[in-house]
Amino acid sequence: MPDHIAFILRHGLIGFALALIFVAMLLAFDVAGLWHLVTHTADGPIALIMLVVFFTITFGAVQIGYQIMMLGDDDDDDDDHRGRRVPIPIRTRDSDRH
Repeated sequence: MPDHIAFILRHGLIGFALALIFVAMLLAFDVAGLWHLVTHTADGPIALIMLVVFFTITFGAVQIGYQIMMLGDDDDDDDDHRGRRVPIPIRTRDSDRH
């Protein structure tokens, strides 16, 4: 499997796990009566499935996007390996005339 596909699947699964944890906490703390809705109504299982699916989409997309943005490389090649900045000479048209 290509690395980029494995990367997306791995972080999508992390988002899925976070979504499950979040939904479990919503139910455990009975936020807005969700525990009662899931356990005492006929449409409770559908509500639970919808919560898990939509939170998975949201948390998975955020996790993947966050990790993609964290892939950036900070190496600018303008320091001297001791953290000091070294000026980089830049040629301009005016310096070519002299």
